[in-house]
Amino acid sequence: MRRFSAPLLLGLLGIQQAGVALAQTPAAPKIFSCTAPDGRRLTSDRPIPECLTREQRMLRKDGSTQGVLPPAMSPEERAAAEVRAREQAAAEAARRDAARHDRNLLARYPRQLQHDAARRTALDDILGATEASEQRLRELAKDRKTLDDEAEFYKGKLLPPKLKQALDANQAAAEAQKLFISQQADEQARVNRRFDVELARLKKLWAGAPPGSLGAPPSGKEEAPAAAAAVSPRASSAASR
Repeated sequence: MRRFSAPLLLGLLGIQQAGVALAQTPAAPKIFSCTAPDGRRLTSDRPIPECLTREQRMLRKDGSTQGVLPPAMSPEERAAAEVRAREQAAAEAARRDAARHDRNLLARYPRQLQHDAARRTALDDILGATEASEQRLRELAKDRKTLDDEAEFYKGKLLPPKLKQALDANQAAAEAQKLFISQQADEQARVNRRFDVELARLKKLWAGAPPGSLGAPPSGKEEAPAAAAAVSPRASSAASR
């Protein structure tokens, strides 16, 4: 009984499956023909194991060529084909995601009027928080002047614990408000950048670009809003008392 190596058997199995599929068609070839690696001309009524790595002509009964059975892929070729298939699948998934993103964007902002209004709303929240913090900073400055005037009476002496505590709390609250204002400025710039990127994409979509044709949308990994990380005006107000 003739034995084949494992790779040869796997290749043979693939070719036999192809042969079965071909045999099920009305015009299935009756003869496979190829030239073996040692130069022999081989023919058979089924795919030829010796020609796994070579083309095999599929012949009709009259000897004319009906088609060609390509050589079985090597492990390296098969791995490369799998990589290409994965890359193509990933590219198609990215295209679908981009198309979905663009359709959602168009549904949310059918015209620039809606997009401009959304930008103003987002910025109004930031500007309102900044204004409240600036107002609180002015109040702290007035309180600080009163505390400094009181501290003049103790120049060259130790300050009373209560007065020192009030001065330290005032300074901490003022620094917190300044940090909050700085973070809100960063947040305002971030929001404007996001809306600018959206608007540039929307203008192309409004002009007729098909959804998904503009490449991958922004990653969406926005920085955490500064307001969430900063000390709120109310909290720092309480800290100064």
